[in-house]
Amino acid sequence: MRRELERREAEALRPRHHSRAEVEGSLDQLSRWMDGLFRVPGTGWRFGLDALVGLVPGVGDFATTAVSLYILASGVRYRVPKVTLLRMGANVAVDYLVGSIPFVGDLFDFYWKSNQKNVELLRERATATPEEARHGRASDWLFLAVIVLALLALLVGSVTLSLYLLSRLLGNIPSPF
Repeated sequence: MRRELERREAEALRPRHHSRAEVEGSLDQLSRWMDGLFRVPGTGWRFGLDALVGLVPGVGDFATTAVSLYILASGVRYRVPKVTLLRMGANVAVDYLVGSIPFVGDLFDFYWKSNQKNVELLRERATATPEEARHGRASDWLFLAVIVLALLALLVGSVTLSLYLLSRLLGNIPSPF
């Protein structure tokens, strides 16, 4: 009996490295809704609400990025390494930056599936089971806050650039009166 207790204690202390972790079904479902809900008939192409909601200028890209941040925050709860959190944040940033370009960004949303990529990264890099994923470490939440602040800076920068370009464009249009 003592040997069994020692074995269990040693196993509990051993670091967990899952090759493919089981993540919450709700995260899989959310990524499917955002990136692969609809299929183009006759093709293997799939797209989701990210591509459709992104058609609404400004608000659409912001709303879909907010959903992506929820998946990114799940990375903290599943205790993925910080480099993986950074990679997930980069996926969200690329989706937002390119997605916010009129027409080009809308087409890009059909291709770039950041939510599915991020859930897959969660599966590959998670070091906590869904039961353990109730809380993240404080340092990971702080690191996530830095990533979110960087993404907010991108948002403010893109809005500022858009307003500047719009004012320049409107300034070059002669008044009809």
